[in-house]
Amino acid sequence: MTLTTAPAPPSSEPVREHLQLTSGRLPKWAPWALLAASAGVSLLLFGILSLAGGEPINIAGLAVVAAILYLVLIASISSVVEGARKGVDRLVTGVVSTAFLIAMVPLVSVAWTVVANGVAGISADFFTSSMRNVVGEGGGALHAIVGTLLITLAAAVISIPIGVFTAIYLVEYGQGRRLAQGITFLVDVMTGIPSIVAGLFAYAVFALIFGPGIRMGIMGSVALAVLMIPVVVRSTEEMLKLVPNELREASLALGVPRWLTIVKVVLPTSIAGITTGVMLSISRVIGETAPLLLTAGVATSMNYDLFSGRMMTLPVFAYSQYMNQGIPASAFIDRAWAAALVLIVIVMALNLVARLVAKIFAPKLGR
Repeated sequence: MTLTTAPAPPSSEPVREHLQLTSGRLPKWAPWALLAASAGVSLLLFGILSLAGGEPINIAGLAVVAAILYLVLIASISSVVEGARKGVDRLVTGVVSTAFLIAMVPLVSVAWTVVANGVAGISADFFTSSMRNVVGEGGGALHAIVGTLLITLAAAVISIPIGVFTAIYLVEYGQGRRLAQGITFLVDVMTGIPSIVAGLFAYAVFALIFGPGIRMGIMGSVALAVLMIPVVVRSTEEMLKLVPNELREASLALGVPRWLTIVKVVLPTSIAGITTGVMLSISRVIGETAPLLLTAGVATSMNYDLFSGRMMTLPVFAYSQYMNQGIPASAFIDRAWAAALVLIVIVMALNLVARLVAKIFAPKLGR
């Protein structure tokens, strides 16, 4: 006897098709091809307009039209092939990249201009001699380089301890107190004061003590310190707030005093960010001209004493050389551009040193 099973009745439910998350994908070379096509169309358009008007090609307009055309093409094609979500993603990516390139244009332009014009004034005499008894060609900026380093160093010595200790009080001791709120308000106000006001403040303080007409390097340091302190306070305060409270609580639970917890736990954890903030403050003030003109003055000879006599700095040197041109004028212009180039190199060197210090002293996360 053979047993047979009846066939299963046909299902009335429709068969569902397998849905894919993506309907398609553009090849990796497609965005670059669209960018090249957009640039080509824009170049052709502005080339025709240039020939018709007899004027050179407008590079800025060419770049703007090419960017707009690329954004339209990449968003449209990606929406058709990859879907609307991917099209919007590619559009936003293109907008962000365009904004980045726009932000880089002035930076690259300034760097290229300073390097191209400053190289002509760089020589051995520029780093080994001053402008004493020099009225034309020759001379150098050794006195300005030394003055810049001494004044900035003194300003850092004044501002860094004050700024760091103030930030420690605001984060570790002053939360919720009216004094801390008042200090925060004053720091915010100081952040936006013009640099000339800091110079006038330093000049007024020293003029009350030593009499009007006084010019000293330490006056410039005080003026720069006034500009540095709010930057140091705000950057250090934000870095200290990023330290997890669990680290503080664990240290205090072991019986470690609060001050030792700050020294051994909080500051080492945030030292990398604090160093970056300090270097940002130094970079902000090292190129100031107006406060140093009022306080340190203009000099042509070497001066190593911050507490006696006028002292030249690189920003003031570049300004005086460019504004008070003699014969030949090219020598003065070359020295001004060379001073600007040396100033940029000093700022870059300080930032590299700061990154090295932050890397060495940052807490090691590995075992």
